[in-house]
Amino acid sequence: MTAERSFTEVFTSALRGVPTHVVHEADEMLPPLPLPVASWTGPAGAADHALLDLCRGATLDIGCGPGRLTQELARRGHRALGVDLVDEAVTQTRRRGADAVVADVFEPLPDEGEWSSVLLADGNVGICGEPHRLLGRVRELLHPGGRAVVEVSAPGTGSTSGWTVIEGAGARSRPFRWAQVAADDVAVVAVAAGLVMHSLHDLAGSGRWAAVLTDPS
Repeated sequence: MTAERSFTEVFTSALRGVPTHVVHEADEMLPPLPLPVASWTGPAGAADHALLDLCRGATLDIGCGPGRLTQELARRGHRALGVDLVDEAVTQTRRRGADAVVADVFEPLPDEGEWSSVLLADGNVGICGEPHRLLGRVRELLHPGGRAVVEVSAPGTGSTSGWTVIEGAGARSRPFRWAQVAADDVAVVAVAAGLVMHSLHDLAGSGRWAAVLTDPS
């Protein structure tokens, strides 16, 4: 029998090595997808470096997970701060020597309105299931003229929003809202959040894509 747990509990287990899968509750035809924890806990790869090349100045890494990107930003000389809801993620980020805080992006964060870049990697534009709302919050965190560096799904994959769970080792998280934004749609979502599409990138020819959105202030 699968026990229901909080997202934090199941994600913490995943970060500690328990094989965990993503299940889309709204579409039972979709097979469970492995949560790619190994890529998050390892070093930054070529596509990650291409993503970070798009960041400028002081950078806030929202949904930093175990911190590979926050660590690399700091190594490159950026002032970098990771933000995550899960204590274990922040602990692992700090273990890498990077700065991070446990916080909800919609609650007060350090130095609001002063960040040159805000990074949403690994599909984190899907947080809360409302990308326009999340990007509107990102705009509040940026200084005038700052940029959001947003990893998006490949062109043609479609944008979705719905209820999702993660499960592993006999535990299943409570459902949470998550979204996917395709490269084809990100410009429209940006406008709804008060941002402007600047550029779109295939990261190191990897098939991973990112958009740079700017604050027009």
